Amino acid sequence: MFGACRLGWGRGYLARLCSAVGVLFLASAAAAERTAGSPGLPHAPNIFLPSSAPAELIRELAWLVLSITAGIFVVVTGLLVYCVVRFRHRPGDDGHEPPQVYGSNQVELAWTVVPLLIVVVLFLGTTRSIIAIESAAPPPDALRVTVIGYQWWWEFRYPELGIVTANELHVPVSARDDRRPTALKLQSGDVVHSFWVPRLAGKTDVIPNRDNHMWIEPFEPGTYVGQCAEFCGTQHAKMLLRVIVHPEGDFERWVAEQQRSPVVGDDPKVRAGRDAFQQTACINCHTVGDTVATGIFGPDLSHLMSRETLGAGVAANTPENLKAWVRDPQQLKPGCRMPAMQLDDDALDRVVAYLLTLR
Repeated sequence: MFGACRLGWGRGYLARLCSAVGVLFLASAAAAERTAGSPGLPHAPNIFLPSSAPAELIRELAWLVLSITAGIFVVVTGLLVYCVVRFRHRPGDDGHEPPQVYGSNQVELAWTVVPLLIVVVLFLGTTRSIIAIESAAPPPDALRVTVIGYQWWWEFRYPELGIVTANELHVPVSARDDRRPTALKLQSGDVVHSFWVPRLAGKTDVIPNRDNHMWIEPFEPGTYVGQCAEFCGTQHAKMLLRVIVHPEGDFERWVAEQQRSPVVGDDPKVRAGRDAFQQTACINCHTVGDTVATGIFGPDLSHLMSRETLGAGVAANTPENLKAWVRDPQQLKPGCRMPAMQLDDDALDRVVAYLLTLR
């Protein structure tokens, strides 16, 4: 009687534990989705909430793998709990070893055939997903972007549009009846990186002297967070990126804004700031349209203030943070390639006033 009660308690505890884990997972996913849907906030990085065609295929494969492994966990744990409760030591046991069973053909066949079938199913499912993603050729009118990874920031080049920007990839939304996929060519300017935006696609390595290719096709406007997924140095964790998916018509407006040259205006302080900027070593690393700044080692600053963050996501792009970044980038991102320019307060104010006009 006691053994039956203990066995029932073990099964009930296991069921409650599995239910609690499931409830917590669903609650966290729902909370992430509510946060992602909040105005002004980026979509939370969650592979179970795909917003692009490749990510949907990855989600299907993930659920298949999780379902199989969860079934294995339940069976193994259930048998373990049953054996612990059913064959536990009881008062009055004589201490003799129970009967031993050797050479069970049924058991040996089961633990050989069942794992083999599981591996075959996982192999076929994985192969199907890889082929579906890798073999999909982008249409001729797809948006083409070259992604270049550096320590520790991203550069995005739109060769057909004549646009170069940094750390924020802008793409149009794709509708079921009006597909607008984006084809990405991945390159590295230094070491191995990995491009990953969980809700849009899987990870793809970014390797020096090699072009890798991937594609995304987001069908929900918004901002999606990603990051480098391959350790690439001291600031690897702060090598973030954002993919901004524009609704219909809005992407064309963004392109038109990016193709315009920055306007300085008549403000004497801004003009003095431009002159001060062009007299510093900044122009050796950065490019600003229609100026002598034609550097290629740092991000293009022609439309700096149109971006949401600074330093590949380490800080919001506000006047205060911009001033702190120009004064000493090492305070916000230790180890980054940009040195402190040692500007006095007056020169710093003038340069920042100029940078704030680059929209």
